[in-house]
Amino acid sequence: MNEPRVRIRDIAEELGLSTATVSNVIHGKPGKVSEATARRVRQLLEQRRYIPSMAGILLAQNSSGIVGVAVYDHEKYAGVPLADDFIAGALSELSRRIEQEGKFMMVKTVRRPDDLIAFASMWNMQALVLIGFCRQDYARLRAHMRIGLVAYDAAGDMPPGSCSIGIDDFDGGRQVGAHFRALGHKRALCIADNDEHVDHARRKGFIAGFGPGAEFWQIPVDAGERLAFYEARLSAFRSFSAVFAVSDVYAMELMRFFQAHGLRVPQDIAVAGFDDTPSCTRLCPSLTSVRQDSRARAALALDAIARLQNGEPVEASIRLPVQLIARESTAKPRGI
Repeated sequence: MNEPRVRIRDIAEELGLSTATVSNVIHGKPGKVSEATARRVRQLLEQRRYIPSMAGILLAQNSSGIVGVAVYDHEKYAGVPLADDFIAGALSELSRRIEQEGKFMMVKTVRRPDDLIAFASMWNMQALVLIGFCRQDYARLRAHMRIGLVAYDAAGDMPPGSCSIGIDDFDGGRQVGAHFRALGHKRALCIADNDEHVDHARRKGFIAGFGPGAEFWQIPVDAGERLAFYEARLSAFRSFSAVFAVSDVYAMELMRFFQAHGLRVPQDIAVAGFDDTPSCTRLCPSLTSVRQDSRARAALALDAIARLQNGEPVEASIRLPVQLIARESTAKPRGI
């Protein structure tokens, strides 16, 4: 026998809230509702498999037109992954492209990839775009789902019925290293919070482009620990004339740290990042960074989704070129 349809009133009674509060959360109008309360409502809605009326209409069709976008809530985002410039830029371009094709986008942040299985099934999604997940996650999701999976920056081989759209991380790092060397720097540092996959490729490229005199430090993921790490190595920083951070977030953080400790950028130490997020041009000095084309990646993601739905062959791995954008944060070292 089919279970009775879950109503807004049922959700409200179970949580001890008004039906108006639950309805507002469902329709994205939480008003004065706290984020903690809104989160409780959303979690229970998902647990009870509540389906709003619009979704019910969509789910009755053969094709819901819903493309899910899942973002891994890594600890480095400090609980707000959607506030990250790179993530926000990717979502913006995906949203624009999905809307152009007359589809709907649903975004979910998760710590447990298994949560995506019920999420995608409940909404009858056409496909999932995955950002920030690892190799074992793709294999597990593929084993439990039959919709198309498109991953941003996947490491390793993708399972059948899925596609990875990445960038040439090695060449991006190489371009930064070559840029520093061409400016006349003799000792340069690369920093990252890990030495795997994307960051490993960027580090290796940087060393290849810079040559002798390039070093690498692995920094803590936790912001407080990272600041303490920088403080303990302030004198060591002074032995380098250039630093490459494998993301703009870390590059901007370093610039603020240097400036707060009397190191001028780029006069005393040059800084470069990776991703070329919009914040790069809002800094003083503006940040040299490696640009990746978020718009082209979104277009390729939707094309791959269409091909997967039609049963057409799709490249397991697609790699886009990148371009160094030199700005004010890099210059020749003193004395040259």
